[in-house]
Formats: sequence, C-alpha cells, structure tokens
Amino acid sequence: MLKYIPNEKKKHLFLALLSVFTANAQWKPQGDKIKTKWAEQVDPNKTLPEYPRPIMERYQWKNLNGLWNYAIQEFGKTAPSKYDGQILVPFAAESSLSGVMKDVGAKNELWYETNFSIESNWNGKNILLHFGAVDWKTEVFINDVKVGSHTGGYTPFSFDITPFIQKGKNQKLVVKVWDPSNDGPQPRGKQVKNPEGIWYTPVTGIWQTVWIEPVNAKNISELKTTPNIEQNTISIKADINGAEKGDLVEISVFDGGKEIAKEKAVVGESNDIVLNAPKLWSPESPFLYQTKIRLISKNKVVDEVKSYFAMRKISSKRDENGILRMQLNNKDYFQYGPLDQGWWPDGLYTAPTDEALKYDIIKTKELGFNMIRKHVKVEPERWYTHCDQLGILVWQDMPSGDDQPIWQNKKYFDGTELQRSAKSEEIYRKEWKEIMDHLYSYPSIVVWVPFNEAWGQFKTVEITEWTKNHDPSRLINSSSGGNHFQTGDILDLHNYPGPEMYLYDARRVTVLGEYGGIGLPLEGHLWRANDNWGYIKFKNEAEVTAEYIKYAKILKNYVKTGFSAAVYTQTTDVEGEVNGFMTYDRKVDKMDFKAVNKINTEVINALNQK
Repeated sequence: MLKYIPNEKKKHLFLALLSVFTANAQWKPQGDKIKTKWAEQVDPNKTLPEYPRPIMERYQWKNLNGLWNYAIQEFGKTAPSKYDGQILVPFAAESSLSGVMKDVGAKNELWYETNFSIESNWNGKNILLHFGAVDWKTEVFINDVKVGSHTGGYTPFSFDITPFIQKGKNQKLVVKVWDPSNDGPQPRGKQVKNPEGIWYTPVTGIWQTVWIEPVNAKNISELKTTPNIEQNTISIKADINGAEKGDLVEISVFDGGKEIAKEKAVVGESNDIVLNAPKLWSPESPFLYQTKIRLISKNKVVDEVKSYFAMRKISSKRDENGILRMQLNNKDYFQYGPLDQGWWPDGLYTAPTDEALKYDIIKTKELGFNMIRKHVKVEPERWYTHCDQLGILVWQDMPSGDDQPIWQNKKYFDGTELQRSAKSEEIYRKEWKEIMDHLYSYPSIVVWVPFNEAWGQFKTVEITEWTKNHDPSRLINSSSGGNHFQTGDILDLHNYPGPEMYLYDARRVTVLGEYGGIGLPLEGHLWRANDNWGYIKFKNEAEVTAEYIKYAKILKNYVKTGFSAAVYTQTTDVEGEVNGFMTYDRKVDKMDFKAVNKINTEVINALNQK
C-alpha cells in the first residue's frame, strides 16, 4: 500500500534528492591515474563520515566535509569574487578525489568557501570549529571575520567561533591556504613540486575532516594518559577550558562495559587510578580499557567525553649476552614491520574511506608483522585508534623538511651538521612538539623518530635530548639511517637491498631501520608507464617472495647477534616506487602472504629461542 505524502513533504523530498543528484553530477574523480576500489565508494554527500577524534569523543557533532567552492589565485590577492568550481573536502587540490587535480604551488593561494548551519538544539552552546589537518599555512574566516590562523600540515587545530555566529541563518566559512612545498623549509615529508623517484606529488590544503561541535563554556579540551605497569596505575590528566576553583574531573574506567574504577580530582590535578591485576596491551592481545570523563561544576555535569587507554610499557634492557634489547611490558620483544608511507593514488595523503585507512594495517597483521614505521607523515587520528584496536606497534617519524647537505650512514658522523635558519629551526621545534603532544595518548606509538637519513637533520644531540625530555615514556630513534651520533635510545642502520650490520652500539638498541625494496612492476597497476623502480626488480610473485625469504633468513641470524628490530621497505608501491607488498591501488598482493607470514613469525620468535 502506498503511503500518502503531503505536498510540502514532497517538495522537501524532491529538493533533498535534487541536492544529492546535483552534488554527484558536479563532482567526479579527475585524471586517468590508477585508483583503489574505495574510490567508487566516495560519496560527496557523506565524505569520511566517521567521528574524527575517537580518543576523545562527544556524542553531538556535525561533519562539514563535502563539496565546497574553491579558487586558486595568485599569492597576496584579496578573497575571490568568483570561484573556479567545487572541491571535495577533505581531499587535497592535487588529488584525483578532490575533483580538481590541479597544482597550486608556492606562488598561489588556495581559497575555500562553504556555508553551514548550527543545529537548533545547540542554542546557548559554544561552537568549536575543528580542522584535522591543513597543509600548510591556514587562515580561517567566519562571516567575513578572521577568527584565527595556523601553521603546520600535520596537527589539528580549533577555534571557538561562538561570537561570530549570526542568528537564524547559514554561516559563511572561508579558508585560505598557502603551501610552499619544497620551496620552503617547513616539514613536508615526501612532497616535492617535481615528483620523481622517492619524491611524490605535493599536497596542498585541507586533507583531514573539518567539523563542528557544541560545548559548554566550561569544557574538556585535551586528555593525556600515561600508563605505569609497575605501579598498576593509569594517570589521566584533563585540560579544561574555563575552569573555576572547585570544579572536578571524574573518571570512570570500564572493562567490557563493566565499571571497575571511579576517581575524582580537582581540575589541574591528574587522576591516578589503581587497577587490580591490569590486562596488558600487546600486538598479540590489544586490550583497551574504555573510559568516561566528566567535568563537574557546582554538582552538575557540564561536559562528558568517552575515551580509552592501554596498559603497556616500552623500554630497553641488556640481555644475558650483553646486547641491549627493546622490551615490551618488561619482556624482550623483537619489533618487525614495514615502512608505511600512507599515500593513496586517488587521495594522496587522504585515504578514500575509513575502511581503506584500516586496510593497510589489517594486511600488515596478515603478513605476520607486529610493528609499522610511519614514514615522514602523520596520519588522521582514526588510523592510530585502528592500530590501538588491531594491535600494532608504531614508530612515528617527524615529517622531514629543509635541506640535506651531507649524509654519512656507514660510520659515526664526523662532518658539519646542517645549519638551519632561525625561522626554519623554530618551525621544526613548534611542529615536532605539536605532533608529539597531539599523539601522546595513543598507546600503539612506542618510538619517536626526529630525523630520517639526514633530511633536514640539525643539532642532533640537542633535538634528541629535548625529544626524550618532552616524552620520557617512549624510546627515541635519534636519526634513522644516519647521520649517527651517540645519543637517544637507538642506533638505526639502513641497508639496501639485503640486511647488513655494519655498525653496532653496545650502549643503545641497534636496529635495521630500512632494508629490502624488492621491486615488481605490474602492468595495469602502475602510477606511471615508465620510470618505475625498486632497489632490485623481479618478474613475478614467486621470485619476489623467494628473495624476501632469502633476506629474512639473513635477518634471522642477525637477531641473535644484535638487531632488536627491523623495517622492510615497504607496505605498498607509491607513485614511481614499485617495491610494495601490494600495488599502489591495493588491488594485488605481490608476494605470497602466507609464506611471508611464516618467515616473519620465525624472525620475531628468533629472539626468544634458546
């Protein structure tokens, strides 16, 4: 039986369907490059709809992703009177999924414009506007008022836009972005204006979710969780906006839905909660405790967020043979994983969907690995939560920037270090501190890597010690692959294609931070027709798998003699690099994953075999 629909409702239904149709008609992926299967699932009306900050979740929020107006215009011009077209936020302008796929460059600025409305039941609330990440320098305007700015391409930032909201109408949001790519000294990872070899396409503008949420004037702005498995405690400190004397933070801890602890502390103090016989987190058993954090003022709950934590410890200790080993939860633990760059043929820095974001981690576990080295890039927060939930250790690189005047990797450094300008050094310190603070509470991260292969490396000893002082709870891999100084917790060697231990440090953990790079170009799955490379290349899956196993057997022998971790290059092909376990479009596994899992398990277990 057909249901009667009044004319007014028919009109609203028609307009809603028309807007969906129009959005889809106006937007489509650009270019003829390869794409992942998830590209087809991207919906401009529901783009990356998942809550973007799972470690501090509120139930009320609104996603602003979708089609916005955009214009690329010369640096230093006023806001455009006319826009060039539409861009799908949060995909960078150079990406296929943005629907734009145009270079922006250091001489231009990228402008965005959109409108949004405030939900009627948010009346009387403060409205926070959040950006997951925008590369690189951002200025934000609400209803033609500049409300704030931010530099840094890898960390979130927010503005309280409450005073600038106009009643009873759509709110106008304009964003201006400038990104000098490799013309500037700022952290940029693998982005260059002329991509080739190991250097890739620039990423300009918004590349993570944009969203708003309503809060009270007093609200929880940040959580910092620090586990201590010796004392069976979890320390949780909440930063509060607008707190007054007498306000309290109450924390409840849950194990599988059952409340097992509850503590209160005054604002400004950490809650140090004792757990009886805590369940420890590891890649083999990634147990997470759930939490509810409440801000209480004058006996009323004025804010509430959901979070989680893990009880785990990362450290190092000398074994019975005098070799300094990495330990997880006070046990010797060999860490083994791929170099993971987090690039996508269709979205560049941005995975097409949350399922895609999670996929590479699932495949890494399928390969038998227990660790990922996140290479010169920072991921959206949901990626780290997936690592926490699935059980994978993470080495987090600082995205590189500036210059590389000299690289020595076969010996301890005896040259002259890069002299950064005062401005370049200030940018590095600001952004590295922000990255560490932003990611501090994700338990999967166990190693910080300030420098890679001398890219922008400067004041190594000072920066390493500053990093360690800022976060003593993790190991510091001072300079992955050189230039080597006797500082930090780890000596990290790079060697291609096969494993080799050409330096050893009896006072620090010694690791093989990169090796492998076995290439296999597969027609139909290539970013470019020619100029594809690996450190060595083969013709089929069987040859590549055999070579991988050959290297793993060599590595297995090195485990006994001193290596405490290893990183294989790499998870997927990226642009012109064809040395991934998977093709760049993730459509083909290029090795026998079962055979790789078997040998990887043997390598990991070699450390604890007598």
